[in-house]
Amino acid sequence: MKNKLSINFRAMMFGLFSLIVLTTTSSFITLPDNPDAIVGVWKTGEGNAMVRIYKNGEKYQGKVVWLKEPIDPETGKPKLDKNQSDETAKKRPVLGLINIWGFVPKENNVWDEGNIYDPKNGNTYSSTMKLINANTLEVRGYIGVSLIGRTDTWTRQVK
Repeated sequence: MKNKLSINFRAMMFGLFSLIVLTTTSSFITLPDNPDAIVGVWKTGEGNAMVRIYKNGEKYQGKVVWLKEPIDPETGKPKLDKNQSDETAKKRPVLGLINIWGFVPKENNVWDEGNIYDPKNGNTYSSTMKLINANTLEVRGYIGVSLIGRTDTWTRQVK
């Protein structure tokens, strides 16, 4: 009788231990990242613009959908992409401009292989984006190596 009790106790303890291990390790298993989690309207870190990010084929891009100051004080007309090096592009309005493109979802809420265009200086940079939480997106622009660049924190306005 004592031997049966000992075996049942061991089996019960093994089962309990297995359940604890399974429960504990399953909390470290994360659900697959949602590649569409960045889709929505985001306010840039300085708060001067909002960008709508959307899916274009298998990649993600975004365009300027709001400007804090949409009118050029010098001309009294909508701001144009006047810092662009291409003469014909200098006539395009900043509002509605596609300024991020080519992003591919990677793991750990990261989108990479993209580009970001800064209409303030007319430069295009390689870029990566990381979703910190549902309403915070870190956008990093860089030249060459990701270590040499700048990160801007965007906040979600609309999904």
